[in-house]
Amino acid sequence: MAGRIRDEDIALVRERTAIADVISETVTLKSAGGGNLKGLCPFHDEKTPSFTVSPARNVYFCHGCGQGGDAIKFLIDSDHLTFVESVERLAGRAGIQLRYEEPTGGGRPSGPRQQPGQRQRLVAAHHDAADFYTSQLITPGARAAREFLAQRGFGREHAERYGCGFAPDGWDTLTRHLRQKGYSADELVTAGLSRPARSGSLIDRFRRRLLWPIKDISGDVIGFGARKLFDDDDGPKYLNTPETPLYKKSHVLYGIDQAKRDIARESRAVIVEGYTDVMACHLAGVPTAVATCGTAFGEDHIKVLRRLLMDAKDLGGEIIFTFDGDAAGQKAAMRAFSDDQRFVAQTFIAVSPNGMDPCELRLNRGDLAVRDLVGAREPMIAFALRSIMRQYDLDTVEGRVAALRSTAPLVAQIKDRSLRPGYTRRLADDLGLEMPEVEHAVRRAGGSQPDENRRRPVQVTSAPQLQVEREALKLALQEPVLAGPMFDALDGTHFTDPVHVVLRGAVGDAGGTTTAAGGGVVWIEKVRDLCDDLGAKALVSELAVEPLRVDRDPDPQYVAVTLARLQSATVTARIADLKSKVQRINPVANKDEYFALFGELLSLEQHARALREQAVGGL
Repeated sequence: MAGRIRDEDIALVRERTAIADVISETVTLKSAGGGNLKGLCPFHDEKTPSFTVSPARNVYFCHGCGQGGDAIKFLIDSDHLTFVESVERLAGRAGIQLRYEEPTGGGRPSGPRQQPGQRQRLVAAHHDAADFYTSQLITPGARAAREFLAQRGFGREHAERYGCGFAPDGWDTLTRHLRQKGYSADELVTAGLSRPARSGSLIDRFRRRLLWPIKDISGDVIGFGARKLFDDDDGPKYLNTPETPLYKKSHVLYGIDQAKRDIARESRAVIVEGYTDVMACHLAGVPTAVATCGTAFGEDHIKVLRRLLMDAKDLGGEIIFTFDGDAAGQKAAMRAFSDDQRFVAQTFIAVSPNGMDPCELRLNRGDLAVRDLVGAREPMIAFALRSIMRQYDLDTVEGRVAALRSTAPLVAQIKDRSLRPGYTRRLADDLGLEMPEVEHAVRRAGGSQPDENRRRPVQVTSAPQLQVEREALKLALQEPVLAGPMFDALDGTHFTDPVHVVLRGAVGDAGGTTTAAGGGVVWIEKVRDLCDDLGAKALVSELAVEPLRVDRDPDPQYVAVTLARLQSATVTARIADLKSKVQRINPVANKDEYFALFGELLSLEQHARALREQAVGGL
């Protein structure tokens, strides 16, 4: 049974991890003011960024779906890791040696020990396999692989840049190599690197093939793509790693690890069809090229790109698909058009002359031709309309009417409404039909379509008291040293919202703000862990990144003003209650009670005046 990571090591990982660096490998982040960063949430589909990261406190929160936490939680949710695996990955990034403890028979820890999680073992196995395959590429048996690359314009330095390798002829060469490194048979099968033979022994999945390592967005090798080299190989032309805990082909884009920063910087992604096409584009000066791995471009690929592109309403961007000019390429392009509405960015098609793919184009006409291919892109809608109209005889009335019926729905669903009138006129000209007739067909095809992806915003109450309560809790989470004894002196009776009450209690259970030292992610996670209510846990994440309602750096005066306003509401409510009781008491029959309440009322009114004076200023 795996040992438990020591608490102090987990705290050290949290302290030494820059959450913005971790999240920016998956999400493009831009300044949101107040020291915060913002991007498109990786956990739900959105077109307006609501995913907020606070580098100062090392936490994140999405105002759209409520997901939030620290870097450990982010990896758990985004990469589907366990808690231990997430801590181990971050520890590796930070150069921290983790210590593990496991109870002995006497209940005492057995001492430090290493116990990596499954994902780390599988990633390590792929890394070692990639090194092995790379070393095999320079052996005599890999001559066909080297010739394949050379014939497509790739030299040794290019092979090294993309980690190209060769799977040798032996049945279990890699398997024996990895077993000697300490990997178990189960690990190699789970990783997709080996497979059971009919005899029951373990053999390599890939033999006598040129290989490309397939990496995830963070750069970890998670699988391989293998190209057939020999005529007597009866397998498919391309063979990829099977579905594994690491490798999900519907999520993977080859080259994304090298292209991600250029995609984010240029707000452009170029989709090609193969590994050599990605290499050719990158080397020709199109560094934003990526390719799918043995599957059609789909919804999960779109989600990956949208986060990198910051694909939002107020930000531009381009998705450019390159396809062969043959029938299969045309069909793939039309299939891509069906996904167009999932992007806010404009989508384009680039079809090279004579049906050459980018690799062939670079080889035959040079780097400039590849760049020109991308530069001469055509809007997806224009390509789709032209492709459909080719199927009809536009010299006949019947053909023109049939073409209109097929193309009008495409114009009606153009996401940028400002483009629809122009494409309606273009369609009328191309079909040789009167404008009113085409306009009517487009309107009829469109019907009454609701705004796509409409999302109900998270409601934040505008009630002044609840705003003050939120601000006080933000101070306790974000600025515990500043809030200090002033906050700790106020108990849960000053909070009216039940979730606020739970959160205030968790701050107390954590030892109060005076015990929070420098604050930060360790303090925030400690408070969150002590919340026994899911709503309160989510609120911790939200308030940890929500900016304070002050234009300057908070100071003790701002804390005093905020907490005075928090108390003022409670004191005012108590005064109203006392006044009601005093009015109902007979001062003659209940003299002692009357004067006791009246004295308390005078004291509270004096306290209320002091609080109002202290609370002068704006939130």
